[in-house]
Amino acid sequence: MTSADLLPWHLPYSFFEPDPHPLVTLWGGPILGVVIPLSIAFAIRKDWMWFIADFCLLANGAYIATAWVSGDRYLDTPKLLEHGAHPIWIAIYCILTIGCGYIGFRRQCVRVLASTT
Repeated sequence: MTSADLLPWHLPYSFFEPDPHPLVTLWGGPILGVVIPLSIAFAIRKDWMWFIADFCLLANGAYIATAWVSGDRYLDTPKLLEHGAHPIWIAIYCILTIGCGYIGFRRQCVRVLASTT
């Protein structure tokens, strides 16, 4: 590994030279960025954690979709495509995370706003 930054208040990244498994590295962030918050939400079963988990779903899906549309070669989605990820899997990831994330995040926002009035 050449370098990595995994601090919670930074955008995480890692650089490998050469990267032995680029697809695993590239998919690791979006998948772990969804699985970890969802696992914690399932474990502790608190509304505030579901709020965070649903936001993470929405944000990860939106990032991958936006990176795909932008085509910036330094973002994850063009790199995924460059290293052989099939566009169908990227589309499925985006549809599931954005769809489920939006529904859950909206539901949590309504709960939070309804409880303050």
